[in-house]
Amino acid sequence: MDQTPRRKLSLAQREEVWQRWRAGEPLLRIGQRFGRRHSTILFILAKHGGITPAPRRRAAVTLTLAERESISRGIAAGWSIRAIARQLGRAPSTVSREVARHGGRRRYRATEADREAWAAACRPKRCLLDRNRRLQRIVASKLSLDWSPEQISGWLKTEFPADESMRVSHETIYRSLFIQARGVLKKELVRHLRSKRPLRHSRLASRHGQTRGRLIDAVSIRERPAEAQDRAVPGHWEGDLLSGTKNTHIATLVERHSRFTTLVKLPNRETGTVVAALARQIRRLPASLRRSLTWDQGKEMAMHKRFTVATDVKVYFCDPHSPWQRGTNENTNRLLRQYLPKGTDLSRFSQSDLDRIARRLNQRPRETLGFQTPAAKLQASVASTH
Repeated sequence: MDQTPRRKLSLAQREEVWQRWRAGEPLLRIGQRFGRRHSTILFILAKHGGITPAPRRRAAVTLTLAERESISRGIAAGWSIRAIARQLGRAPSTVSREVARHGGRRRYRATEADREAWAAACRPKRCLLDRNRRLQRIVASKLSLDWSPEQISGWLKTEFPADESMRVSHETIYRSLFIQARGVLKKELVRHLRSKRPLRHSRLASRHGQTRGRLIDAVSIRERPAEAQDRAVPGHWEGDLLSGTKNTHIATLVERHSRFTTLVKLPNRETGTVVAALARQIRRLPASLRRSLTWDQGKEMAMHKRFTVATDVKVYFCDPHSPWQRGTNENTNRLLRQYLPKGTDLSRFSQSDLDRIARRLNQRPRETLGFQTPAAKLQASVASTH
């Protein structure tokens, strides 16, 4: 095995690492590009929480390396501080502090002084949440309730419309969470984020969906009424199965108008079991909220006609391999993975547990609803129909 020590990645190489990361390239491939392990690339990214650091630039007022070399030559020639300053067009106090800070006249070296000054300038600056402790406490409390940074930022604008000091962008919240050197928000709050990732990922990172077989006698989504498509009327639902380990599943139902979510415990995914459980759940709803159900091509809804007879709710099916046609439900399932992560045995959750998770989700404000909660939106919709 080659024991030759590897040099650190150059500044240009590190910039390319960040470019590839932002483009959604996986760690393994980035590592192969530079002949490094993926853990090495992860270490570089983790230092900044996966958030591309701002490029460092020298301030216009700071001494340059060329000026420091002139100072060094002036000292070697025996010039006074004032004479050196006059030649540089700098204040004598600037040159005096520079020399005293880096070893005095006897030990001053231009290259070392420049390197030390550059390193000293790389210190964390106080961010907004560090300066405003009241805002910091509110953000931390909402994160602990599983609100996303986007939800918190939007809610603050509506809650404090006249107070600019109570505004913070979602990016600032993410930076305070992931760049732990700031020490503003506790690292433990990351577990309240939907993804629970230790660093931010690119939006361009790939996601792989599931594929399922076709159904016989399925009514196409193209025949779904226009009122369901434009979300103008409540009562149109999207559904799917959320899967866990040991062949365990739960049913998820999301109302398109309000994004209100209902979870249904299932002992198995046999079509008779699924249809009966969904029918019981739907029959509990007021008539104004029982209009239609959109499902994918999953065989668990093979007995969809029986479901329609039991509930008077028509079922419409998406095209094969077209999860975007049930976008609301797909997005909700990703939100639910915060509470029911992949690799979980879903049989451990009782219906009461699932109701509690759904309630937590329904009481979180949504940007798409103008930062109302799904529960409030649904309640207002039902009230307006009576």
